[in-house]
Amino acid sequence: MWKRIALILLLVLSFSLSNSDVAAAAGLKSFVDSADGYQFLYPNGWLQVKVANGPDVVFHDLIEVSENVSVVISAAPEGKTLAELGTPTEVGYRLGKAALAPPDSGRTAELVNAGQKEVDGKIYYLLEYAVKLPNQQERHNIASVAVSRGKVFTFNASVPEKRWQKLQRMIDEVVSSFTVY
Repeated sequence: MWKRIALILLLVLSFSLSNSDVAAAAGLKSFVDSADGYQFLYPNGWLQVKVANGPDVVFHDLIEVSENVSVVISAAPEGKTLAELGTPTEVGYRLGKAALAPPDSGRTAELVNAGQKEVDGKIYYLLEYAVKLPNQQERHNIASVAVSRGKVFTFNASVPEKRWQKLQRMIDEVVSSFTVY
């Protein structure tokens, strides 16, 4: 009997380790905006909130409300592609200065990492920032930027730096799930 229990436990353990993506995805829900043409996963237990004159959509954690994801849609300059807007580093630097730490905001945003990926023929820039707020709180922001149908889509995930190590894997998965169509 103990051999049978040990074998079952071994099989369950090996299955869960070999399918870590399935286990990680189990705590995520899907959001689809078919009118604007984008979708992403967000953590179970997060709520959508309405923001006037701001992002297209915002979700935040029910308990730690400063943990959030948002999508901002803006017009692409003269219908340019993402590559025509600049390299990941160039776009990341401009995004940091314009959106995360605009002049006179009291915030600073340091571009920590910039890269790109391609999904179904679409290019996405993945940008990572260390942000300091006026009250000296530190945050970690990860953004995914894409251009589609003459619009720039910016998906941003933001968490307090003190929670970054615990949430990094989940936030990376959420940001990687963002797609435009």
